[in-house]
Amino acid sequence: MTEQDCIRELEDEKAMMIAVSTGGPRIQERNEQYIERRHQIRPFLLGVSLADSNPYTDLWAWYGKWSSGELPTYRSRREYLIQLFQPTLDALTRRAAGVVAVAVVAPTGWTRVDRGSDAIRQRLETAQTEEEFQTVGLLCRETLISLGQAVYDPSQHTPTGGVSPSATDGYRMIEAFVTTALSGSSNEIIRKHTKTALDLANQLQHRRTATIRDAALCSEATRTVTNIIAIISDKR
Repeated sequence: MTEQDCIRELEDEKAMMIAVSTGGPRIQERNEQYIERRHQIRPFLLGVSLADSNPYTDLWAWYGKWSSGELPTYRSRREYLIQLFQPTLDALTRRAAGVVAVAVVAPTGWTRVDRGSDAIRQRLETAQTEEEFQTVGLLCRETLISLGQAVYDPSQHTPTGGVSPSATDGYRMIEAFVTTALSGSSNEIIRKHTKTALDLANQLQHRRTATIRDAALCSEATRTVTNIIAIISDKR
């Protein structure tokens, strides 16, 4: 399979998912074909170090998503799938054109976090000046604020040091969430790993003399924190 082959397969996969969820063929008629295509797409994406943004192993899993009430209309299902597939399709298109792709963060379901992750990736791939590298850092900061706001609950998560985070203190919100959600000695290594990535992102996003390396490291640290929090929150 080539990048172009994978793009065609992903487009066909998306079309099939749209069809069965908008009054088209029955799942029983398409599920085996869907599963077979998944078994071709996923290994290829892993082999070229691109995230597989489609989490649905079969069409029944997709049915569970749209029938849960989260996607009540045909339009909402189409829009969801377009958003779900587009980052991977864009990354494959850039790779086919010989452009080095930045790792795609699979959607979390938190709209502002996903939008921020997409903005970081797009800006990092085109940034060339110090000001543009600094902008990547600012986008990382905003994404972590959105992430903190998505998971932090002051009634459940006790802030460390006794300082309650403000509405824009993504660092303290995420730290409080992780400390509570991953309490206990058995989770100590995971807590340390998450905090280290969070510390790195927090440090790099405030550098005024940014380089492409700073921007890339900040992006990677932000991606790491986002993925860990998404896993803890059962978004993966």
